[in-house]
Parts: sequence; C-alpha cells; structure tokens
Amino acid sequence: RRGYSSAAAEFLHRSVVPTMHYQKSLPRLPVPKLEDTIRRYLNAQKPLLSDDQFRKTEELAHHFEKGIGRELHEQLVAQDNQNKHTSYITGPWFDMYLKAREPVVLNFNAFMSFNPDPKAEYNDQLIRATNMTVSAIRFMKTFRAGYLEPEVFHLNPEKSDTQLFKNIIRFVPSSVSWFGAYMVNAYPLDMSQYFRLFNSTRLPKLNRDELYTDEKAKHLLVLRNGNFYVFDVIDRDGNMLKPSEIQAHLKYILSDNSPAPAFPLGYLSSENRDTWALLRKQLLENGNEEALQKVDSAVFCLSLDDFPVKDFVHLSHTMLHGDGANRWYDKSFNLIITKDGTAGVNFEHSWGDGVAVLRFQNEVFKDSTKTPAISPQSQPASVDSSRAVQKLDFKLNDALKAGITKAKQKFDASVESLSLNLIQFQEGGKDLLKQKKVSPDAVAQLAFQMAFLRQYNQTVATYESCSTAAFKHGRTETIRPASVHTKKCSEAFVRGLSKHSTEELQKLIEECSKYHGRLTKEAAMGQGFDRHLFGLRHVASSKGIALPEFYQDQAYTQLNHNVISTSTLVSPAVQLGGFGPVVADGFGVGYQVHDDWIGCNVSSYPTRNGKEFLQCIYKSLEDIFNVLKGKKNGS
Repeated sequence: RRGYSSAAAEFLHRSVVPTMHYQKSLPRLPVPKLEDTIRRYLNAQKPLLSDDQFRKTEELAHHFEKGIGRELHEQLVAQDNQNKHTSYITGPWFDMYLKAREPVVLNFNAFMSFNPDPKAEYNDQLIRATNMTVSAIRFMKTFRAGYLEPEVFHLNPEKSDTQLFKNIIRFVPSSVSWFGAYMVNAYPLDMSQYFRLFNSTRLPKLNRDELYTDEKAKHLLVLRNGNFYVFDVIDRDGNMLKPSEIQAHLKYILSDNSPAPAFPLGYLSSENRDTWALLRKQLLENGNEEALQKVDSAVFCLSLDDFPVKDFVHLSHTMLHGDGANRWYDKSFNLIITKDGTAGVNFEHSWGDGVAVLRFQNEVFKDSTKTPAISPQSQPASVDSSRAVQKLDFKLNDALKAGITKAKQKFDASVESLSLNLIQFQEGGKDLLKQKKVSPDAVAQLAFQMAFLRQYNQTVATYESCSTAAFKHGRTETIRPASVHTKKCSEAFVRGLSKHSTEELQKLIEECSKYHGRLTKEAAMGQGFDRHLFGLRHVASSKGIALPEFYQDQAYTQLNHNVISTSTLVSPAVQLGGFGPVVADGFGVGYQVHDDWIGCNVSSYPTRNGKEFLQCIYKSLEDIFNVLKGKKNGS
C-alpha cells in the first residue's frame, strides 16, 4: 500500500492530458433554426391535444414564427454572437434555478446512492466515511492540479481511449485540441461546472440566490445528530491531513454524546428561499457570521446518520431528504453515510448537472474501494481531536427559534406527503433489447407512456433530461418522449392487444425506438426545442417586451407542466438515484436499464398513486418483452 508521505497519495492519478486541455476549443451550443424549433414543438404537442386544440396551437406557433418570434430569435442570435465564451442557455438557466423561491429540498435537489463496498468489512460507518472523505479530497486536489483525466465521450474507445492517442493530443494546442479528438470519434465534454463541487454553497438572497465559492478554505463540515462540526483536512502547505488523523477526528465526532440541538439549524436550508434569506440576515446580525462562514466555505458537507438503512425505499427517503436536521441542502453536495455504511450524495442543482456529480461519484467509489486509505485494522492517529475539531455554536434569539420551528413543521409536512416506490424488472434488460435491435432507453420510456395510459387513460407532458455537455457551457436539453408513435403503440397494447398480430406490435415498438433515437440524438446535439423557446422567452422579459401570445397558450403551459419527469444513469458506482416530482400532480422517475434487469424509482404526492404506476410500468415492460420475444400474452 502507498505510504502517506508520498505525493502520489494526494492524487487519484496524473493524467498526461491536462484536465482542461479541451475546454477552450469545445464547440459552442448551437441556437437551432426557428422553423426547426416550431416544427419540433408542434410534434411534441400533437399527442397531447385534440384536433381543435392542435389547430389553435399550430396557428399561434406559425404566427409567432413569422412575427415576434423571429425578432426575438434574431436578438438571441446577436447576443449569442457577442458572448462566444459561453452558451446562450447559461444565463437564463442559472436565473431559472436561482430565482426559484421554492425550497431546494424535494423540488430541485436530487440524490444518487453508492453501491456498497464489495468488501463487507469496509462498509463500517467510520471506515467508509474516512475512505470516502480521503478519496473526495484526492479528487479535489487532482482536479485543481490539472491532473484529473478530461471527461471524454468515446464512440470508438479502441482508437481514442489509448495511451498513444493521449501522448499525441497533449501536444496539440488547447485552441484546436477538440478537433484532434473529434478526428478519432471522441467527444470531450464541458468541465466548467466541476470547480463548484468544492467549497461551494447556494446563498439565500431575496428574489435571486447567489452561488458562493471560497477555494482557500481548508476545513470539512461534518453533521451528526443535527450538530455542526468543522476540522481542517488540508494543511498550510496544501497537503491533505493523514488519513489516520481524519479517521481519529471522525471517530471523535461519532462518539460525541452531545444532545441534539433543540433548534437544529439544518431545517433553515429547507425553507422557502425568501423566508430563509430573511432568517439568514437575522442569523448574521445575531453574531453567527463566523459560524455561517465556516458552513458556507467548507470543502463539502459530510452527513453522518445514526441509523442503519432498512430497504431501498428507506434508502431513497434518507438520501433525498433525510430528517432535515442532519443536512445542509444549500451545499453543492452532502456526502451522506448511515450507521451501516450505506453512502450517497444529495446535491443542489443550480450549480451543475448530473454528469459532474456522477464523475465525482465514480472516481470516489473506485478510489475508496480499490485503494482505500485505511483498512478495518487501521488505528486512528493518537491526536487530540478535541482541539482539532470545533463544534459550531449558533446564537439564536426568539425570532430565529420560531423560524426554525416553522421550517421544521413545513419540512415534516412536505416529507410526510411524499411517497417513494421502487421496482426491479428482472425479465430482461439492455442485452436482450440490443439483440432485438431496439433502443433500451426508448423501451423504458415507452413503458412509462403505456403505464400512464393504462392507469389514467391519457397521454401527458413528459420530460427526459439529456446532457448537452458536448458543448461549451452546455447544460441539458429536453427529450420529449411522448410522441404520436408512443401514443399509437400504447393504445394498441393497452386497449387492443388481442386485435394485433405480434409482427404488427413489434413494428410499432420499432417505430417508437427509431423516433426516440432521433429525438435523443437531436437533443444531445443541442437541437431540441425547449431550451431555445426558453431562451427566446428570457430575451423578451429581459428587454421588457410583453409576453408573446404564443407563451400564453394553454397548450404551452400544459406542455411545460411535466407530469412525468424522468432521468436515467447507469454507473458501476451508483445503485440508484431519484428526485421529487416537479409538479404537485406528477411523478419523478429515476430509472436504470442494466444488462439483464431494469430498475425504477418513482416519487409522487397524494394526488397520484406511485405504487400503482409502478405496477403498470412492470406490466408494460412484461408485455413489450413478450412481444419482442415473439410470444404475445393475452391481457
């Protein structure tokens, strides 16, 4: 095992290609043609509207395209040409997140939980917390030193993911390096979000929050039992504290038997943003400036929970919201580790998207399991943790105590109304679907459409998130999985399975798969319609132009009321992910298509039945797989 004096121990790896090598030459996010956007918009509207409604919406859309829409589009393009260092969506997207006044918990923050350590004895809470903390700090140091491998999407890894290619491309100047990768079918991804992983937080302010980062801070924030602790994890020379010392300090915190605070501060970060902004002002005026500064600037927040995880549903609740006292939802992320060593990340969404967090989790998982800093036999260093660890003390007046009490009541009520349900479909996955030449993602999305039709007898606005990180400062684009194809196919399966031959049904599935594949490709290339229309609307409001009629259309509002909101990821490090519904009458669907099974995690509020929705998804998957296997089951 590596000795801790060696510099190697400070880093995950040393990439021959500098981390930000491709950043300068990344292509810019395209502003789609207005006519393409209107055409794609109408395609997405078609399955949601009656013929009469559609005609009205079509008329408004064409009117917009010829009139005010054209003017707004030209202004957006002109603005974009003057801001070549970024993308047209960056400003509006930060605004959208930071101006939102709803609590971040359940509404915006998402979670991804880690797989257990393959070596059972390493899943002890103290061992895992130490190893993951060390790996997270290594990640931070590797990234800041420019040693982290650049994030690249390889379409042909045999050619591009090789030592030879890396040794050549490192000598190609940054200003053109992207083209070198493109020549071998590799797509470098934007890494501009990564710096906000560490020492960062979202500060509540009236009307619009602010993102705050202080890279000079050297301490970790640890939450346990609603109490806040800090200790330095980086020394004066920028070196990481010895793992045995980190272990000693965490052991000290885990054995501290201070009672839980009567008024846990964590609840404030779950409040309405304006309410929280005013309370924060009072906290500052009440002599808590130094303590809050420690919270805001900490490298990250490590939350140690005092209970084991019972099952996947309990795991999801723990990672998505927890008890409210032992989290700081404003931090760029909370690394959560429960009593039995189950680990996960809850992250704030305004600063970045799933891709950056996933890369972080992949690296931390790999490093902490393959080259753990400490073992179950390791002894903590004999240091005086009572001097190194500072427990933060917050001075609260009656107004603040009342604010915390109210925040807790609101938090408890929100969480009380949230249901989380899961299924694992074991009858097949990616392998079988690829063998049948259909897109695995398309099949999962088709099952959601079919399930909703079975349960509620309608087709509703559906959202699937797609990363546009192949572009400079790209964020996400929306894939609209509900199409005339999925509607037709779902109706055949739900209402007339017996009327159709297996071949007909297979053909319908293939149609859906082809169309979904096209939508996915378009979205990843920045050729969706949602961000463009959002950008045009943002131009109008920033120039004080009255909201065009197009945006006042009931159908536009309905399309953006995403009843089914979905997101997917598959990674060796992550066992499941999830998020809350984005509307009160919606479902939040986190799903994973593995080689031989499909996992699905659904959140909902009382107006929708998530358990039943999952049963319908299961039934739909069963029907689709049976048809693809050539055996049609009567329903």
